[in-house]
Amino acid sequence: MKLGSSHLCYCTNIHPGESWDEIRDNIERYLPLVKRRVSPDAPFGVGLRLSAAAAHSLSAPAARAQLASWLRDQGLYVFTINGFPYGPFHGTSVKADVYLPDWRDARRLEYTNRLADLLAFLLPPDAEGSISTVPGAFKPNAASFDAIDRIVDLLLRHVAHLVLVGLRTGRHIVLALEPEPCCLLETVDETVAFFRNHLHSDAAAARIATLTGLGPTAAHEALRRHLGVCLDLCHAAVEFEDPAKCVQALAGAGIAIAKIQVTAGLRIPQVTVAGADALRSFDDAVYLHQVVERGSSGLRRYVDIDDARASDTWRAGGCEWRVHFHVPVFLENLDPFCSTQPFVRETLAVHKRQSLTPHLEVETYTWSVLPARYRESHVEDAIARELLWVQGELA
Repeated sequence: MKLGSSHLCYCTNIHPGESWDEIRDNIERYLPLVKRRVSPDAPFGVGLRLSAAAAHSLSAPAARAQLASWLRDQGLYVFTINGFPYGPFHGTSVKADVYLPDWRDARRLEYTNRLADLLAFLLPPDAEGSISTVPGAFKPNAASFDAIDRIVDLLLRHVAHLVLVGLRTGRHIVLALEPEPCCLLETVDETVAFFRNHLHSDAAAARIATLTGLGPTAAHEALRRHLGVCLDLCHAAVEFEDPAKCVQALAGAGIAIAKIQVTAGLRIPQVTVAGADALRSFDDAVYLHQVVERGSSGLRRYVDIDDARASDTWRAGGCEWRVHFHVPVFLENLDPFCSTQPFVRETLAVHKRQSLTPHLEVETYTWSVLPARYRESHVEDAIARELLWVQGELA
């Protein structure tokens, strides 16, 4: 739905399903229920998640036309697509494979181009679109110069595709790289450096000029118009970022915040043996739950909960843990834990003052693996409660 100058939605990756038939069944079941609770009398925005298989199915003109017709009939519109998980995302061990194929692989480019084509077809005439994507690659997979060069080349080829989509359809779409712990783009500082050194460089503009026929100035403008970031608030809070400094750093580098994912993670202000043991209930076998520890020697990062628990650094006391596990944004107290909800509140307060992004997306995809005591309501009720909480913060 429209809130001031921004659109608000929830991401449909909370609903299991990989084929288009499965995804269609879920959105036809849940989207009208959530709309009735949150936006009964006004159009309701959709953050669509599509696997590569589902996107391929929707490349058929009849399938995409049927989807567009159903959206119109229901008072729904798509303005953003989550293009992060390429393959299976629920009910099986995903862990670090969630980034694969990453931006070293032409399959990632083909998939994201297909999402852009679909989004251009679905976008309302007065809205711009965004596609969130993996932050290049999982950090161990991007350790060589060759890997970086390949990632940059495929990203630039996608920008060229977005330029041509815009010329063909009049639709403006931004690819939003999503910084995440333990990835190539992990912190805002790393993200700014990557854009400065690789994506906003003269060499990048020359490549765009070659691929599109644009002149040098227009090629530079295209890079800034079609590449941005998806600022996931759980990820940023887990990295102990500061909301105001994040915004200033990105704005100073000319990097657009194409989308903010309104998400909260877990926080253990003072790690104890009891707290570390209690964290086991969040250590599911499906998703990667990176942990960032802040202690007297600075920040220390762990790829998953087991790695953090196995470390000895926190046992001497004085350490705080923040955990990449998306929890409902309306929860601050998850006894014996806290959430990073204060970071969300602070960022939304900044957005309320200066409109940081056109797109806001609630993304609590971990609903199915939350400990049972936190998901006693129906999923559509929890989604609606999250959206209404965000509305309240921005009122």
